[in-house]
Amino acid sequence: MAAACRIRTVLRLSKSFSRPVNCTFRTFSVERRWRQFSVLRNPHTRLLSSQAEPQSSQDYHNIVKDTEKPIGESAKHEFQSETRMLLDIVAKSLYSDKEVFIRELISNASDALEKLRYLRISQNLSPEEGGDRNLEIHIATDKQNRILTIQDTGIGMTKEELVSNLGTIARSGSKAFLEQLKEKQASTEISNIIGQFGVGFYSAFMVADKVEVYTKSYAKDAEGYCWVSDGSGTYEISKAEGVQPGTKIVLHLKPDCREFSDDAAINEIIKKYSNFVGSPIFVNGKRVNVIEPLWMMDPKDVTQQQHEQFYRFIGNCYDVPRFTLHYTTDVPLSIRALLYFPEGKPGLFEMSRDTSVGVSLYSRKVLIKSKAEHILPKWLRFIKGVVDSEDIPLNLSRELLQNSSLIGKLRKVLTTRILRFLQERSTKQPEEYTKFYKDYGIFLKEGIITSEVQSDREDIAKLLRFESSAGAPGELISLPQYCSRLAGDQKDVYYLSAPSRTLAEKSPYYESLKKRNVEVLFCYEPYDELVLMHLVQFNSHPLTSVEKEMRENAESDKSEILGSTEKEDVDRVVSYMKKVLSKKAYEIKPTTRLESHPCVVTVQDMAAARHFLRTQSHQLNEEMRYSLLQPRLEINPKHPLIKKLNELSSSNPKLADLLTQQLFTSAMVTAGLIEDPRTLLSTLNELLVLALEKH
Repeated sequence: MAAACRIRTVLRLSKSFSRPVNCTFRTFSVERRWRQFSVLRNPHTRLLSSQAEPQSSQDYHNIVKDTEKPIGESAKHEFQSETRMLLDIVAKSLYSDKEVFIRELISNASDALEKLRYLRISQNLSPEEGGDRNLEIHIATDKQNRILTIQDTGIGMTKEELVSNLGTIARSGSKAFLEQLKEKQASTEISNIIGQFGVGFYSAFMVADKVEVYTKSYAKDAEGYCWVSDGSGTYEISKAEGVQPGTKIVLHLKPDCREFSDDAAINEIIKKYSNFVGSPIFVNGKRVNVIEPLWMMDPKDVTQQQHEQFYRFIGNCYDVPRFTLHYTTDVPLSIRALLYFPEGKPGLFEMSRDTSVGVSLYSRKVLIKSKAEHILPKWLRFIKGVVDSEDIPLNLSRELLQNSSLIGKLRKVLTTRILRFLQERSTKQPEEYTKFYKDYGIFLKEGIITSEVQSDREDIAKLLRFESSAGAPGELISLPQYCSRLAGDQKDVYYLSAPSRTLAEKSPYYESLKKRNVEVLFCYEPYDELVLMHLVQFNSHPLTSVEKEMRENAESDKSEILGSTEKEDVDRVVSYMKKVLSKKAYEIKPTTRLESHPCVVTVQDMAAARHFLRTQSHQLNEEMRYSLLQPRLEINPKHPLIKKLNELSSSNPKLADLLTQQLFTSAMVTAGLIEDPRTLLSTLNELLVLALEKH
């Protein structure tokens, strides 16, 4: 019995592939949300979860039948507006991809269903007026005859509406419907109606050389009609019998568009653009939109398993989300966002700034752009998810965003919410946040470098983490934590760039601050100091490298030295070293800020100098490098090597020269201004040979 039923179903399908399917107009409504209706919807509009069982016989059915037949004489009409020229623009130039005609026609069908859904509730329609029929969209394909059929069970159209809506290009039936509701001061909002521009239907002529529309209004005792056009500037309307309530559009595809009569291709396009339309979509009798639009649901009703499945679906990935941000607001814009922070570490491709942002932009559950630029800043490209806003300004084809000020406001709102969310995670889930920061902190630092507004940079900077001289190895603190424990007379936030904690604690630049018990942040990544240099300040506290602090306090050291050290010895060794390093050291001065180190090199803006050398040093010879850096060599007169150098300058000038060169080169390496330490070896070997000759 079951087999016989399936055979009869196949036979009915084979007969139905020569006739039409769907229509009604979609676009953007100025209305807001139709929240009240969400709980009253037809059960068939509830999308299945991604965990749904294999489809049952109730989900597998088809209403597309070859029952429609024009009767009587047809009336020929011409399109209004600039007819042929405008139709050519819509059909050939408005949309960038032909496949979007599926999105347009499904959205029209969805609007027809939403209108009927509204009328059911507002007017208590009888069964004869569609008060109890399932609200669905059905698509049938006939590859052999190059026919695609789209049919809905929605509100349908009268003859007058056919002439008005399909006879006038750029007139939206959906927009007119909404305007009527506004005139009646309807209290219920219906934001699920998408159409506004009145051109989506004509995208069918991009792929079809003939389009048939069969429609029957929801009204009691309504007659069926057939609308036919080849897109040449005229259309014909006639009565038709056997028309089911709703609208059915039949597209006779052009030879080069045969692919759109293949069910696999149609399924992929629906998955891409219309998977979250609020009514069931069947292709050749099989339900295809089975993933639920979680961002439209109440966050507390969504399970972790649903989030994981949805994340894999929209992110095209195989891991699970680390954090989930489910966000809804109506001010300053209407936004529904579901954003995921990946569990896995970023790959090399994601690190590239050429990678698109991973967030898809929807409007009323219809895809606008799969990887929407400008919705989030580039540095948040690792986030995956969905943003749905009915307020976004789109151009006529719904493919491009317009009004940069509103898009900027949307980006600002989303970015602020993401930063606040991460700040909350760092407080409520510190261990999980630390793991996230180790994997994705580089993106936050990129955000500081690329942001143009100081307040934005400081908002991101709250999420940065560093080791501190006051904490244990591996313990990370934030900039707000550092600032909260500043001493009363300390205004600066001090940081030191070093490859490791061991080298940081042994750095000559850290000696003085360590002695004074001043807390210092340790930056282990080469770009950390570049980030802090761009940040400039935090909460009105200047961010100061310890190297800069040492350089700026050099003058106060000199007076102390002259008061405690023989002036002749100091002047003699400084004068000697200036001669030996005449083409390298721009300045040589004594300092009291060193204890265990003989000397140190400082330059103006050390972080910028290091960054410049890392990126441009291959273009500079040695003389040019020193000329640009203008390094200052600060010596510790009390150190044994400096005292010995003073003696050797007269007793063994050759050894003194080698020792001076070696001290300067070692100081340059310690400062990170010479990346290749092999430059030490030639002078060091000569120095050792000469020093050992006396033994």
